Amino acid sequence: MGLGAIQLLPGGVALFYGEALFPHLASALVTVVCGLPLALANSGQDRRMRPRDGFLVVGVGWLLASIFGALPYFLSDTLSPVDALFEAIAGFTTTGATVMTHIEGTPHGLLLWRALTQWLGGMGIIVFAIAILPLLGIGGMQLFKAEVPSPVASKLTPRIAETARRLWMIYGLATLLCIVALLLAGLGPFDAICHALTTLSTGGFSTRDASIGAFGSPAVEWIVIGFMLFAGVNFELHYRILTRQLRAVLGDVELRWFLGLVGSAAVAIAWLLHQGGDAAPLRHSAFQTVSILTTTGYGTADYALWPALAQFILLQCMLIGGMAGSTAGGLKSLRAVLLFRGLRAAVARAVHPHAVRPVKYGRAPVGEDVLAAVGAFFTAYVGIAAAAAVIVSLAGYDILTSVSAALTAISNVGPGLGAVGPTETFAHFPGYVKLTLGVTMIAGRLEIFTVLVLFSRHFWSR
Repeated sequence: MGLGAIQLLPGGVALFYGEALFPHLASALVTVVCGLPLALANSGQDRRMRPRDGFLVVGVGWLLASIFGALPYFLSDTLSPVDALFEAIAGFTTTGATVMTHIEGTPHGLLLWRALTQWLGGMGIIVFAIAILPLLGIGGMQLFKAEVPSPVASKLTPRIAETARRLWMIYGLATLLCIVALLLAGLGPFDAICHALTTLSTGGFSTRDASIGAFGSPAVEWIVIGFMLFAGVNFELHYRILTRQLRAVLGDVELRWFLGLVGSAAVAIAWLLHQGGDAAPLRHSAFQTVSILTTTGYGTADYALWPALAQFILLQCMLIGGMAGSTAGGLKSLRAVLLFRGLRAAVARAVHPHAVRPVKYGRAPVGEDVLAAVGAFFTAYVGIAAAAAVIVSLAGYDILTSVSAALTAISNVGPGLGAVGPTETFAHFPGYVKLTLGVTMIAGRLEIFTVLVLFSRHFWSR
């Protein structure tokens, strides 16, 4: 019902610009009518959520949001049903992939709806990551709960609402600041609002075919870089900054690792671009590194034309992604740190079998159950990406396009390499490939296991 009410906002924009109201009003009506009976039927019921409820609500919730979110595209005759669903999934999963080929000719109402789907998806994934995911014990996120305590108790209680309110405050305030900054940098109100919504959500949908590069403004690019970095950092750390817990923030292992990765990748790519004669190597490198690492997917340059080593670095950034508890996708820096340290400990044990060298995160040892969960998550992550790549290749695409499309989908980035490069769209894929990539986007956004567990008979029988 809330989603249906929000669908009226693009209707107001369509009215302002003299565009068709029907797609937005009809979508809102259908969504509210479908939600109202469910709300009435369950009023007064036990509203406490348990881990099993968390899996079901999150998994089915994102799918239903995508289905109803596809209605404005379909009812406006802009996209086919499959394309509309793909675009909605890309929105709510904050993936910058699009099937729209002439964005600047798209009605303002639909452009705002695209931006809103990503903004809502970004906020939803923050609440999911901080308030629900650690309590489900998925993929090593128990450690995230221990490292960055949330104001939620050990069970899924109504105190999640308290967490959500705090996160909404930070998320909303940062969005407003981004809008103001973009306005001061010279963007018009509509462009500033849409890009602020898709920057803080690390979504990457733009109002221009050439993305951020269409504005040709270094000021806009540096502002977007700053807010993409902000969104790629764990939002609990932002809350700690507001409450003056600076020592805890500065001592966060994942934050130091994440910022170190950003700096080293940006400098390395800038050097490669400088060698190739790029006029603004640091700006171009910083923008694309941050955009890919935070899985935003904006573009200011065609990095498909960059040196092969620079593309390989970006591909690694695409896999790793941002911090846990942020709007960014990918494997997450937290898991990458644990995988690296786990591998290092395994090599040390092979050399010195009797040595006791526990894996540590900060000053605390990491349990074998956490390391096993991270390893299982990485295996599932790679396995699903590989399966999606096979399906893409069955449609006749080359290996670079197939692997990059699968990786960018599961990491929720958007643009990749090959036929899905920064200047391309996903419109050329056949329907079954788009649906496959859509499922891959949802699986990656919801941390794999949240989706896989729904296909387990034990989940339904117990």
